Amino acid sequence: MAWVQTSSPTFVARHEESDYEDAVGVLELLEGTRERLSGAFSDQPAEVAVVLHGSGAQLALAQPYLPLLRTFTAPAGRRYLAGWYSAREVHVLAPRLLAQRASNVAGSREMIMLTPAALYAQLVVGHHNPGLPPPFRPSSLLRSMRWPWLAAGAGQYFSGQSGYARPAIARRLREGPRPPFPPGLRDAPLLGGTVFDLLVNEEGQSRAVELALTPPQGSPREALTRAFSGRPLMHTEGNWRAHLSRLAGA
Repeated sequence: MAWVQTSSPTFVARHEESDYEDAVGVLELLEGTRERLSGAFSDQPAEVAVVLHGSGAQLALAQPYLPLLRTFTAPAGRRYLAGWYSAREVHVLAPRLLAQRASNVAGSREMIMLTPAALYAQLVVGHHNPGLPPPFRPSSLLRSMRWPWLAAGAGQYFSGQSGYARPAIARRLREGPRPPFPPGLRDAPLLGGTVFDLLVNEEGQSRAVELALTPPQGSPREALTRAFSGRPLMHTEGNWRAHLSRLAGA
């Protein structure tokens, strides 16, 4: 299958010829995401390419971190790990394949179709936050594994993904052990956005932007104590678990 290139004012898509219409839609999504993020992140990377892969194997070859990360992720969140990113590229399954990965529950298709936007938001956060990837150097990769909820949660919140995660969150709370706070590597791809949701609800969006841009130093628990105005973390954790329960029951 021949690969072609389609451009928008800010992005370039590389894709199979048969995915042209979907590529145009992804470019429109990314342009809209870039515009929405411009208020909080005025300096965004230039000349970002999005690569739409026509199979899961193709994506795994291009981004070998992804299959490994999926094995560590709770089953409720695995289907939403459908792409990865680097300093100047977003790699993601073509929309026709994203749609096939969605479950039949409400919100699943909407959430997974926002994958390109969530990955771009993570790229933007990493562009501003020197402690996070990209680039994926050993030091930044280790930090992102210690703070997995930070980039993943920012991507979910700033892309709008977290608004569609309720059914998947409900499944996660029914399956497996109680998730830790903040979410670890197993739960960050699904529950990271709920940390930012709670922070925005209680402290405002500016505090969420501040958290996303603060280099990860010390411990995640210390960072969250500061983000929530110095409140003891046990109280924030209690509010977070109540927030999860409300989302799961909605």
